[in-house]
Amino acid sequence: MQTEEMRGSNPSAARECRDERLAQCLVLVAHGDREAFAALYTALFTQVLAVIQRVVRDHAQSEEVAQEVMVEVWASAGRYRPGRGSVGGWVTTIARRRAVDRARHYEARVRRERREADLARSPAHDSVAECVERVLEQEGVRRSLAVLTPLQAEAIRLAFYEGRSYREVAERLGVPLGTAKTRIRDGLARLRQDLDR
Repeated sequence: MQTEEMRGSNPSAARECRDERLAQCLVLVAHGDREAFAALYTALFTQVLAVIQRVVRDHAQSEEVAQEVMVEVWASAGRYRPGRGSVGGWVTTIARRRAVDRARHYEARVRRERREADLARSPAHDSVAECVERVLEQEGVRRSLAVLTPLQAEAIRLAFYEGRSYREVAERLGVPLGTAKTRIRDGLARLRQDLDR
């Protein structure tokens, strides 16, 4: 058996000794030993934080994720299997997975916020489709206006395309107010019949 002095001079032996101590701590942690967890925390936190910072980049978030990792180690210590690797490797795997999850969550949030900002900046309607629809509608109305008498068509054009009142239509056409109203009413009735076909 090697002495402490021999282990100190042999890095491989020192690593094995550390791994053994960490594995023993983890067994105790699985049974709820807080002192063992404190020792494990002290031994691994810096390593965990470094792994996370390589992925997350933000120091405050990295510390938060590192704390989450250590809580997960406390909660899942009983699942560690020594034959599958060292305690440090097991904890590092948990840290890397958590860091990637956090980075993905952050990226998804940034993409979602960008989409929402783009939607807020873009019009609430599709102006191209609306324009095409309006042109087709106007074309349909123009074709329908052809079924009207020239007097009815002129009265409707003044009232609806130019937005004139009944009185203004009558003045513009030089007819009595009642005549202007009749032309518009009769013209609209004919348009409705034509559009319903």
